[in-house]
Amino acid sequence: MRRLLLALLLLAGPAAADPAHRQMIATAHPLASEAGLAMLRAGGSATDAAIAAALTLSVVEPHASGLGGGGLFLAWDQARGTLASFEGIASAPAAVGDRLLAPAEQGTPAGFTIARAGRAAAVPGSMAMLGLAHAKAGALPWASLFAPAIRAAEEGFPLPREMHVVLSRSPAAYAAVPALRALYFDAAGAPLPIGTPLRNPEQAAALRALAAGGAAALYRGPVAEAIVAAVAASPYPGTMTLADLAAYAAKERAPLCGQAFGRRICTAAPPASGGIAVLQQLGLLERLGYARTAPGSAEEAHLLLEASRLATADRRRWGADPDQVEVPAAGLLDAGYLDARAALVAPDRAMATAPGGDPPRRHGALPPEAEQLILAGTSHVAVIDAAGNAVAMTVTNNLNFGARVAPMGFTLNNGLSNFASDPAGANAMAPGKRPATTMAPTIVFGADGRAEIVAGAGGGAWIIDAVAVGLADMLARDAAPQDAIALPRIGAQNGATFLEQGRAAAALEASLKALGHAPRLVPVDTGMQALRVTPRGIEGGADPRRDGVALGD
Repeated sequence: MRRLLLALLLLAGPAAADPAHRQMIATAHPLASEAGLAMLRAGGSATDAAIAAALTLSVVEPHASGLGGGGLFLAWDQARGTLASFEGIASAPAAVGDRLLAPAEQGTPAGFTIARAGRAAAVPGSMAMLGLAHAKAGALPWASLFAPAIRAAEEGFPLPREMHVVLSRSPAAYAAVPALRALYFDAAGAPLPIGTPLRNPEQAAALRALAAGGAAALYRGPVAEAIVAAVAASPYPGTMTLADLAAYAAKERAPLCGQAFGRRICTAAPPASGGIAVLQQLGLLERLGYARTAPGSAEEAHLLLEASRLATADRRRWGADPDQVEVPAAGLLDAGYLDARAALVAPDRAMATAPGGDPPRRHGALPPEAEQLILAGTSHVAVIDAAGNAVAMTVTNNLNFGARVAPMGFTLNNGLSNFASDPAGANAMAPGKRPATTMAPTIVFGADGRAEIVAGAGGGAWIIDAVAVGLADMLARDAAPQDAIALPRIGAQNGATFLEQGRAAAALEASLKALGHAPRLVPVDTGMQALRVTPRGIEGGADPRRDGVALGD
């Protein structure tokens, strides 16, 4: 009966839960939401629920995140009134050079393949991050958090709609990887149909090892040896070694906070550049009068695009690993600086190209870096428990199925492709360095100082626009989470303007062209999740573009 219910949920698509007066979790897959809610019902904390959900996502949403990926984790402790930020971005091995691709490889079919092979695999950080978060804020035994993921891997689950869509985009490329072909394709090399029962006993074995040995079991011993062997056996092998894995450590960093729409809004600090961009866009939208625009109008879209363009320019210019490059995070959020950036926006014409700004408290200007808009992996989990504790966690393989390397049934990230191609840039690749990332887990605090909104998204460069627009709609217009999440995607990657095809935003194409924009209609596969505390209880939403669901009681 349980499997039938799950199959019906997957076929029906994402759904929002009714207001839940005590606790709630929203993830990109029903089984992950069920896993987290089970931990809450067992007396676990929001952190326990998020970890159980992340482990389950590794099994049921392997293209987006997993044991071989990286992530960011914000944890609010209501009793102490403290916000912790744990960073587990995948890092460069010690033997890398200053760029992933040689100049002759850039923009070529070979370069495209290399960026999705062992050479692009970074040292995984998500498990170290989850281990650190559990040590700081977990309530249930570590091993108990693995039970739902192990059960899904051993007993099986229906192949989800979103995974089938991902596999169908590049079936030949994925089927060329023996480990992926064995799991997700039929004998003829076609993706298995939606709802096909899937089992992953190899990943179950890896999960059991991690449950027994702690997060460290991924970085030493048989699992680590399997990772290094798989990277070395890739058609374009990487340089990752057992020493690289043993040296990896997740970090606790101070969260980054700003003010907009009368709220204190906090997110992950660099190396994450997505959070800075979200805070910038919200600050700009408030200054530009977003709340006074008509929902769905060309005027509203114009402001969204210009704010996106300005934040993107700054992110490309300044985003980097603060342990190796000075990142002017405070300057980029300085009120006077945002005033000056907002003044660049004209109400009746689009900027051709937004330059990166010159914020206060910065050292050394660096050249901007180009970026390609790609349908990407990444998954977000939002949790609020009965005590008012909250977690916003984003986990990622970078692109879908990451490096297309799958040791022990899980996927390795291709995080090295997140470094800049220009070796003179702030985000240039270097040994041990962590690349800038668009991930933007966010917690908004109400006037009472309690966590009011927990939000984040998957989807590459679209993460920032999805989170910023969704939060702006909830804060400026009191939108319910599900309504804000379902809004059409509108964003600008500096010189380019994108509108989500097949949605209401596409009808704005002519009006935006009249303002000087050059919009392109593109598919979007964001996976935004959000929760909001209201006088009626906690409301939740999950992105209709994926398979997610918000569950609570």
